[in-house]
Amino acid sequence: MAEKQFDLVVLGGGPGGYVAAIRGAQLGLKTAVIDENSKFGGTCLRVGCIPSKALLESSHLLVEARDHMMEHGITASKLTVDLGAMMKRKAGVVDTLTGGIAMLLKKNKVTAIVGRGKLTSSSTIEVSTGETVSASTILLATGSVPMSLPGIELDGDRIGDSTAALSYSSVPKKLVVIGGGYIGLELGSVWSRLGAEVIILEAMDKVLGGLDQEIARSAVKTFEKQGLQFRTGMWVESVSREGDKCTVSVRGGETIECDRVLVSAGRAPNTRDIGLDAVGIKTDKRGFIETNERLQTSVPSVFAIGDCIGGAMLAHKASEEGIAVVEFLTKGVGHVNYETIPAIVYTHPEIASVGKTEQQLKEAGVSYKKGTCPFGANGRARAMGSAEGKIKILAAADTDRILGVHAIGPRAGDLIAEAAIAMNFGASSEDLARCCHAHPTLSEIMQEAALAVGGRAIHT
Repeated sequence: MAEKQFDLVVLGGGPGGYVAAIRGAQLGLKTAVIDENSKFGGTCLRVGCIPSKALLESSHLLVEARDHMMEHGITASKLTVDLGAMMKRKAGVVDTLTGGIAMLLKKNKVTAIVGRGKLTSSSTIEVSTGETVSASTILLATGSVPMSLPGIELDGDRIGDSTAALSYSSVPKKLVVIGGGYIGLELGSVWSRLGAEVIILEAMDKVLGGLDQEIARSAVKTFEKQGLQFRTGMWVESVSREGDKCTVSVRGGETIECDRVLVSAGRAPNTRDIGLDAVGIKTDKRGFIETNERLQTSVPSVFAIGDCIGGAMLAHKASEEGIAVVEFLTKGVGHVNYETIPAIVYTHPEIASVGKTEQQLKEAGVSYKKGTCPFGANGRARAMGSAEGKIKILAAADTDRILGVHAIGPRAGDLIAEAAIAMNFGASSEDLARCCHAHPTLSEIMQEAALAVGGRAIHT
């Protein structure tokens, strides 16, 4: 089979890879993208971000109808859950979006190649279909995979990772989630809302350890009210299955019986068996590909982005890195502001953050001012019946420049965009406070928190 020649070949069709491929084509590069799945979009779209959000939305509607519609004077009876229909809707959302990506690749004249790719040199990739492609630049965007734990063998059914938890055939009576990060919380919330008893086991002394801890503590209290059970300092040594029952064994001799186990202990780089050693591309001890400030690997013609290089393992971070690489290649300039990448936990209420946490500022010895505003002080939040939570703004004590913004509350994931934009422009809390915000909207909470930084809060 003849070798196909390109300017840019992207290995991995997830949110980093397909975005980089499209942008590369827009900038005049003859581009191909390779992915082993015929539906491009990567883990995020197929078995991650998007399907989990579809289930979160469906399960949230159930809770609203069951527990809160009467507050609005709406009475419903005989509510039932058709899990099959819920899963069908989830699949429909995924199919629509993956189809959209296929259309975008075609529209931008990106060659989409289905198969598993492996580097054979600094300029060639061999695909499992038997074809070979070459390019002056190769971009690795292979993403990540669920991290395995010693003593736990996944069976993809009763003992599974996040992929399995997106497609349970029935609602478990009792679900044990191993890992207190955002994936475990999101999927734990789904099945708790649908009727499961959910116990979240975290080996560390706190859940959501990477978040601002004031916000994390508020989140735990809220989720406990919703029925989630948190147990910290729980080091799981093994999980066994007998029939439809599982036993989780914890260090110290304690055992927990349940119907299903979700192993959600983080993610590892998907860098095995892609030819890194053969080409001489360096990785760290955990398998993450090492790159410089231009996202270039130890082999000059090969770049890498997204989860496979570490850092914030977020889809939008990968997309920004992909665009930065191709713009560097074609324009000589490419940039990602890692200080202003927002992160969101899609529970209800949502948790969102951008910039430094209060703990990070204290550890670095940075003097700061803080302003907060509760959602309960906001008219729109009260009218929505979702008044739990707060927004917190941290600003430098001397310059008033915004250093970090953290929120828990309805639509926090959308509200954080304003903070990210402000920080990208180097805004002060006063800059944000002096922007007129429409009334009544949830965005007023951001303005009120900014006012509070300078001791000028009106409504709190």
